[in-house]
Amino acid sequence: MPRATNDGVGLYYERVGDGETVVFLPEAGLGAWSWGWQHDAVAGPYESLVVDPRGTGRSDPGGDYAVATLADDLEAVLRDAGVRSAHLVGHGLGGAVALAYAGAHNRARSLALVTTPASGEVVDTDALGQLFGESWPEVAFSNAYVGVAPRDEIAGWRELDDAGPEARERLFAAYRDFDPGALYEYTTPALVLGAMESPVVPEAACETLATGLPRAEYEQVEGRHLAHLEHSRAVNDRLLAFLDGA
Repeated sequence: MPRATNDGVGLYYERVGDGETVVFLPEAGLGAWSWGWQHDAVAGPYESLVVDPRGTGRSDPGGDYAVATLADDLEAVLRDAGVRSAHLVGHGLGGAVALAYAGAHNRARSLALVTTPASGEVVDTDALGQLFGESWPEVAFSNAYVGVAPRDEIAGWRELDDAGPEARERLFAAYRDFDPGALYEYTTPALVLGAMESPVVPEAACETLATGLPRAEYEQVEGRHLAHLEHSRAVNDRLLAFLDGA
């Protein structure tokens, strides 16, 4: 079980496949399960590396949960794994971490930012909190959802992988405080995907992010906050095409 350490906090990650490394960073509080459909699509032509953020899954809790610290955690993971450059794929807070990483460190080859806003000020953390309650499917999926997996099976994965309440609240606070600064300074090639019906992040805020990044492409994705699961085939096709060209 590979583990990196940053400032005394143990960080769990898994890697599979060969080729260029693609790193997956989850939404605040969600475990590695939430990238399962993209992980499987990427592993093979690429190496897939999935990170459990601090306080989540098999990583240790504790310390500072600021976005900059989470970016430093990622640097510790890539250094431990011997990865010299990587494509970063982040959802929500994971996208904020990917962007912060690209601004502070030098291993980011490209960024794929899924339902990530231009500022944490627009994030509805009350709606995000509902993603961890009984009504979570209503936040996660549209009424048209037919299932990438049975909901009770997903619930079982979540019980094992998702962050507990204390870590979750600290991750939510970090998300609210997210401020990337001057977007024109981020010159890493980027793909921004905005979920059209997310109750957590307005789709317009995702488009604003893409517009501000000098080397970004933008595309809408049907569905609610976990649109990349509900419409995984379309998202995977778009992600792979972006990675192949990056």
